[in-house]
Amino acid sequence: MLYGHGDDFYNAKSEVKINFSSNVWHGANLEKLKEHLNEEFDSLTRYPEPDAATLKRLLARRHEVKEENILVTNGSITAFYLIAQAWRGAKSTIAVPSFAEYEDACRLHEHTLTFFSTEEDLTDVSLEGQDFCWLCNPNNPDGKLIHRGELLRIVDAHPDTLFVIDQAYVAFTTEELLKPKDVYAHKNLILVQSISKAYNIPGLRIGYLVADQSLTERLNRYVIPWSVNAVAIEASKYILIHPAQFTLPIRKWQRETSDLIYLLRKLDGVEVIPTATTFFLVRLKKGNAASLKQYLLEQEGILIRDASNFRGLDESYIRLSTQRTEQNERLVAAMKRWLDRQ
Repeated sequence: MLYGHGDDFYNAKSEVKINFSSNVWHGANLEKLKEHLNEEFDSLTRYPEPDAATLKRLLARRHEVKEENILVTNGSITAFYLIAQAWRGAKSTIAVPSFAEYEDACRLHEHTLTFFSTEEDLTDVSLEGQDFCWLCNPNNPDGKLIHRGELLRIVDAHPDTLFVIDQAYVAFTTEELLKPKDVYAHKNLILVQSISKAYNIPGLRIGYLVADQSLTERLNRYVIPWSVNAVAIEASKYILIHPAQFTLPIRKWQRETSDLIYLLRKLDGVEVIPTATTFFLVRLKKGNAASLKQYLLEQEGILIRDASNFRGLDESYIRLSTQRTEQNERLVAAMKRWLDRQ
């Protein structure tokens, strides 16, 4: 397990006033959800459904797939470990830099691993003999995106390889990505999605995967009963039933991201990596990520993501997730002060 994911709020030794480190939607209004969960508090006196059946039913209806195509998990991260466990000893290739838990899950379950760069054209990557190809789309940490048509052509071109596509950030772009219904026509496709990212409830740990029934049946053999808690199930059901309360203003957030990138590019000493989402990488041309992170936290109460522990990156990289305009401007001003001292 990697102790160094984006939101290490719990580990901060100074007060965090602004959190740029966690790439979740920061503006969700959770007041009505809080009221609902308070009303449902008595559900904690009972065991939850062993397989989150009522939530699975709602997800199936929303995505126009069968319940048998869905497996609800304790966060999307659990889905990755289940997949690696169900095909223990398989051969996996992973795009990097990306979420470290794909690699950790595969190593735990003795997969033979290879890696390829997200800089490569995926059509040029050799998948011969690979049981799995692991991709995050849009990708974490750099926000790069493979378009739907291109990705489906690659999936179709390699029918003997299972593609695990992490779509935790599907709501963070206006581009058309894969749809859960795609698993019907592409039986070597496993889509992993998160409920928590777009609704600012990562602490509840709730996600799901969608795949051909033959794949979900195999995965279900390894699912621990009651592994998804009652509060997470109830919160997710409420969100699905009341979508209008949780609209993510993606175009506004993207404009704020463009504005933040524009301001950062005016600074001497940084390079901003292009992104298709609301989070992105910044390469420091002087100093290092750990030093900047410490300065921002201690002097400004700003928390950023030191991205040096992503495979393929080094100590010069940080990741930022766009916040509100005034907070973004405060970050840029603080970074300028730090850069001027280097």
